[in-house]
Amino acid sequence: MTLIKDGFFDADELKILPGVPSEERLKKGPVVVIECAQQIPCNPCEEACLKGAIEIGESIVNLPKLNADMCSGCGLCVAACPGQAIFVVDMAYSQTEATVQLPYEFLPCPKEGEVVAGLNRAGEKVCDAKVLKVLAPKKFDRTAVIKIAVPKNLGMIVRNIQLKNSDKED
Repeated sequence: MTLIKDGFFDADELKILPGVPSEERLKKGPVVVIECAQQIPCNPCEEACLKGAIEIGESIVNLPKLNADMCSGCGLCVAACPGQAIFVVDMAYSQTEATVQLPYEFLPCPKEGEVVAGLNRAGEKVCDAKVLKVLAPKKFDRTAVIKIAVPKNLGMIVRNIQLKNSDKED
């Protein structure tokens, strides 16, 4: 599979990935979104999933397949993915907001309650996001998992953050 446009997925490309849940499942609560299209030898996500919701299969170059009905949205696979291609999205968080859990390997780490810039796949700021939780146990091997709240319509758009005090912000 190749990325058709600019080196990042557009909405149509996401729909064909075997790790992306249906819109119906997204509305039910937290679920993993696997944005992996590289057929390389890799399977830490499958090993991290305690529910068996992620399947690579016998050939570890297969794209990860998600059985979204088995996924609890625990997020253990987020930090396990060396390609930082896994997120947990909760479109049922509130009437106006969704949450996104994403991998974060920069310093400093944001703090709970902090307002950060929500970035799309192209790295462009699309909203302000509130940091709800920062998970960084030793077993995550220096990959923090940041849970943010974003406007509901951006739950499947925001895929990174930028701290407000960063030199790169507009």
